[in-house]
Amino acid sequence: MHVYTILVVDDEEDMRNLVEMYLLNSGYRCLQAANGKEAISMVETEEVDLILLDIMMPGMDGFSVCEEIRENWEIPVIFVSAKGEEWDKVKGLKLGGDDYIVKPFNPGELVARVEAVLRRTGKLSLNEENQNHVRFGKISLNLQSRTVLVEGKPINLTLKEFELLLFLMRHKSQALSREQLLENVWNGEYGGSLRTVDTHIKTLRMKLRAADYIQTVWGIGYKIEEKK
Repeated sequence: MHVYTILVVDDEEDMRNLVEMYLLNSGYRCLQAANGKEAISMVETEEVDLILLDIMMPGMDGFSVCEEIRENWEIPVIFVSAKGEEWDKVKGLKLGGDDYIVKPFNPGELVARVEAVLRRTGKLSLNEENQNHVRFGKISLNLQSRTVLVEGKPINLTLKEFELLLFLMRHKSQALSREQLLENVWNGEYGGSLRTVDTHIKTLRMKLRAADYIQTVWGIGYKIEEKK
């Protein structure tokens, strides 16, 4: 599978390292540039699939970098900036930016936006996308980044909540006993009672809200199914 290279351009080293950590955890390769000129130099020598671009940098600002990128390369650009005014967003998008994210941001949303732009610009193939995602109704799980979107908005799940939801979605419409869920999701790691499953189902339902498709099967356990 192709590993996409993301160039993170920001004059704050801590921010570059934070974004890089999120992207590496999601399976991307990362390059860093501390200013606009360095970014242009790296684009000239490296194969870059997408640029995350800060605006307020000394010397060559992000808007100027985007203009030069647009004149010479067809690389998607997402602005990531503390400048959250409407006209800043409009200016960025008019200059050729493909998206605009305001700091501070949710890590899951950042990864989801990167994927969306890669998909929209044709860099992420449908086959690769399908391999990385499991969908059911309004819910989308990204297996690579371990992120969950409900109606396009990220929600935070614990590791076991994510694995429990994934198992239910991969066995949709099947009535699954608490014993089955405990054995397959916890893999014998947990020595507690079956109430553990009930507790995690309860928190999942609260987090999924309108996308709660989990149904109780009396006398057995649970299943996930479209509401009638």
